[in-house]
Amino acid sequence: MTDSEVRFRVAGADDAAAVAELHSDSWQRHYRGAYADAFLDDESPEYLGALWAKRLAAREGTVTTLAEYDGRLIGLAHVMLGADPQYGALVDNLHVRAPLKRQGIGSKLLARAAATVQDTGIYLWVLEQNTAAQAFYAARGGIRGERTNVPPPGGEPRRLNGQPACFRYYWPEPATLTASISAYDA
Repeated sequence: MTDSEVRFRVAGADDAAAVAELHSDSWQRHYRGAYADAFLDDESPEYLGALWAKRLAAREGTVTTLAEYDGRLIGLAHVMLGADPQYGALVDNLHVRAPLKRQGIGSKLLARAAATVQDTGIYLWVLEQNTAAQAFYAARGGIRGERTNVPPPGGEPRRLNGQPACFRYYWPEPATLTASISAYDA
């Protein structure tokens, strides 16, 4: 797969099922231990299907960028504009298919997420146990901020194992991420 073969576009309502499937797969791979197995295995596909159907139908104040290869969804970045007065826009989801990680797709999606933001910072939350993602964000200039408890999906504590924690990673100047877009697109 070459860079010229990866296509990026904004998601629409028709993409909800594919986005939910990728999101669920990512959770099942990376959130095990923090999220309850029963939720990940039995409930997350339906939960995320409904969530993405609603998100992509409304789209107000959000931008969801998809990465596709050979007509198949391989990654996504979902940004909630103006989510925090101090930190700016929230990258609420950044997922890349497991076999395609470490090929620059996540970096390109993060850069595109940052490009949607004007005159504010950008931030995200990452599970404390997800040290690979933390290293990814740190390598891209993300500053590790506070640690807090993970909110349970849908507000239901039974969907978590105990009280898992997450860290905020933020970029006060998103231009540090967007500067690389032209290099990716060359």
